[in-house]
Amino acid sequence: MLVYIGIRVISGFYMIEIITTSAFVLTSIYGSPTATAVDNISTTTAPGVSIARVEQTTTNIPTSKELERKAREYFKEDPILVEIARCESSFRHLDKDGNVLRGKVNKGDVGLMQINEYYHAETARKLELDLETLEGNMAYAKYLYNREGGQPWKASSNCWNKTNGGDSTQIALAK
Repeated sequence: MLVYIGIRVISGFYMIEIITTSAFVLTSIYGSPTATAVDNISTTTAPGVSIARVEQTTTNIPTSKELERKAREYFKEDPILVEIARCESSFRHLDKDGNVLRGKVNKGDVGLMQINEYYHAETARKLELDLETLEGNMAYAKYLYNREGGQPWKASSNCWNKTNGGDSTQIALAK
């Protein structure tokens, strides 16, 4: 976000000018990320004008290490779900722009656990879970695993089966 503030003297009156980018206006209407940091502050002075420039960037995207730690804690009873998360999203829930991660092959797959919205959005809503939040995504994955085992993630079973010594597919898929 860029903010320009200028003070100008016109006919003996002090005029304050505030110019912002459209991103500022949109975030004030629709909301903005909660964590921001000031990157650069510079000031410029010209006759009759004082301008301050402030740039902000978001810093609230968790690292894959942080998400792996959260997944290991949340899925301690079902560690196969940690491996499924590793294979499905590489322990990512948001993309580099802060949007919920979408599948490469199927854009309907969302978040850490790559849960398909087409098949699961309605049930998630009934359970009052938001698949686009990390908490909702993991809670629905646990619910889904308890009902169907690893079947919803069968397409990636070659990946998560390898990490568990080769015998977890039958257990996870049959659960």
